[in-house]
Amino acid sequence: MDYSSSGDFNRQNPNQTANKGLLGSGWRPLYRQFDLNYLWHLFSYDTLELFKKSLDVTSDLADALGRNHYTWWANVLNVFSEDTQYHFNEFWEYITPEPFWPDQRYGRVLTVETPVTQIISRDSIPINYVIERLQEIILFKILEILGKPDLITQHFADRNYYYPVEQFTNWEKLEVLGQVYAFWSKHGGVWLEVQAYQGRKRGYSLLAKEISSLINKATFNLSVLVSGYQNRVGKIQSQYPIRSFPADIQAFTDLVQQLVLTQNQLAVLVQGKPGTGKTAWTQAVAKEILMPLGYVIFILDHDAVENFAPPSYLEKICLIINEADNLAQDRAFEAAQYSNKTEHILSLLDGTLHQSVSDDSGLYQEQKIVILMTCNTTERLDAAFLRKGRVDLIHEFTYQFV
Repeated sequence: MDYSSSGDFNRQNPNQTANKGLLGSGWRPLYRQFDLNYLWHLFSYDTLELFKKSLDVTSDLADALGRNHYTWWANVLNVFSEDTQYHFNEFWEYITPEPFWPDQRYGRVLTVETPVTQIISRDSIPINYVIERLQEIILFKILEILGKPDLITQHFADRNYYYPVEQFTNWEKLEVLGQVYAFWSKHGGVWLEVQAYQGRKRGYSLLAKEISSLINKATFNLSVLVSGYQNRVGKIQSQYPIRSFPADIQAFTDLVQQLVLTQNQLAVLVQGKPGTGKTAWTQAVAKEILMPLGYVIFILDHDAVENFAPPSYLEKICLIINEADNLAQDRAFEAAQYSNKTEHILSLLDGTLHQSVSDDSGLYQEQKIVILMTCNTTERLDAAFLRKGRVDLIHEFTYQFV
């Protein structure tokens, strides 16, 4: 009989219908397993409680079997009654270890609701969408690297289920009614939480003690572009290699590379007339120097800079900001007084280059950030922008490269 179309079946308890749906899509009941070591642990450290519960369940069984006004076979059937089964299951759950669930002390490394959707309007800059989209890409790349889990479980309607890992194909096809947990023993232990929402929405959360190596693998060669209402997550493109630039720029690039290797934070400003190759140079440095070192590249326009905060789960970040002289204008001029963009870029420089306060995790101390900025002239820049400690290197491009 096809229960999915049976009127009688659909009139049953919705939880029972869902249970059948899980069984029909490959899930199997997960039963608690007897563990002699765990029982010995209870006997050693919880002796009185173990003794009490053992007497209680023995009394229940004796009561079920010892009724005088029923036949012996009726008493045997009474052992399987709902009330007796409840007490026996309660005792069984006490003397057996709980199923393997995540240790909530694990930090949540990545959390994202997928699919990520974008809403664009004149008042909505897509930086938040791009950051969420980046997290979605990284999370699924990590899952691809991890491969099949060692364990997949789900708790629904007071029952535990497991999914045979040999039958697992992908997360989109896995039936999720409760909260699904998956575990990988490698990389120090990695957990995945999957929560189903209305429609096609699902929430994914990675929990791990140490997952930085997986994130580095998943983010290798990744770059993010946010310009106007356009955005893209992909690979950095560089039309001109570093060695095609004039000798003075190549020597300056060598100095930049040396400081990238020795400093955790670095800000570089290059100035020059249009066509001198400033933007092409930043892309060449990003592609040839920073990306091989594991930096994730963010190319941000001015509106994106105002709304950007470095994702804490990334160990190495490069920001490329073009036309900084239009972003950090001298506040002595009237035009700059009607905008707070100068304060935003100064706060970003202070927040990434000179952390005066760090939390207990020490996250900011570990994060490496390189900021590459271009401008046509430094004359329009606010004096505070050029103050010592905010920008490490400044170089002028004079050769008409493009």
